This record gives sequence, structure tokens and C-alpha cells, in this order.
Amino acid sequence: LNLIPIPVLYGLFVFLSLTSLGDLQLWERLVLIFTEQSLYPPIHYVRKVPQKIIHCFTFLQIVQLIGLCLITFGKSVYLKMFFPLFIILLMPLRERVLPTLISERHLQSLDGDH
Repeated sequence: LNLIPIPVLYGLFVFLSLTSLGDLQLWERLVLIFTEQSLYPPIHYVRKVPQKIIHCFTFLQIVQLIGLCLITFGKSVYLKMFFPLFIILLMPLRERVLPTLISERHLQSLDGDH
């Protein structure tokens, strides 16, 4: 492993992450934000959930992802100690707060690969 240059490993990881983006539902919903509604693909949640709810759910997930990245890549060691707490707080956020903003029926359609 010491014989492989670090930039080559970074390039490999970037390649792997970019090729796997197409399989992520969050990426699909991000693309839908910039796509005209008449051109939406026939994905199950597009047919069951209104466009406004899809974009709201996507925005909330992006906010959570940004919070996770800020904690993970922060300079402070003390901030990084809150990483497990942040992950634990995401569970009650999904179970208690999100159902007050988005109906449970829509959440079930948006959450999984049904």
C-alpha cells in the first residue's frame, strides 16, 4: 500500500463515489429539483408524492448532511466528539419531527426503495 501514491487513491475514491451517485435516491431527488416536472421519470415516489413535498424532504436531508459534514470535517476536536450524539439525534428527528412536517404516507414512499 505504501507503493501506491496518495493522489491515485484519492482519484480512485472520487471515481467510485461519482459512479455510485446514480444509485442514490437523494441524488435522484436533487436532479428532480432542476428538472421540469413534465420530464420527471416514472419513479414510484414521483407518482405518489407531490413535488413540493419531495423538494421539502430533499432540503431537510441536505440540511442534515451539511450538519453531519460540519461536525465531521470541523477543525475542533471537541466538535468531533458530538458526531455520535448527532447521529443518535437523527433518529428521533426522523421518528418525531418529520411526521409533523410531512405525512406518514408520503414519508413511507420517500424513505425506501419500494
